[in-house]
Amino acid sequence: MPKIKTHKATAKRFKITARGKLMRTHIGKSHLRRRKPKRLKRMFDRRIEYTNYERAKKIKQLAPTLD
Repeated sequence: MPKIKTHKATAKRFKITARGKLMRTHIGKSHLRRRKPKRLKRMFDRRIEYTNYERAKKIKQLAPTLD
């Protein structure tokens, strides 16, 4: 039986909560943050729930060992 391999790009983008919800990071977090208000920059630090349930199944298949 071969090893189960995790898709590393998916594992970096998503996390699973203790209750099993799939959480993702905000878009627009990586660059051009100088121009954005402080409140918006603070909001980027939090994760939000991924609500596309059809794609969530595929994400869980790609990264079965998410924590």
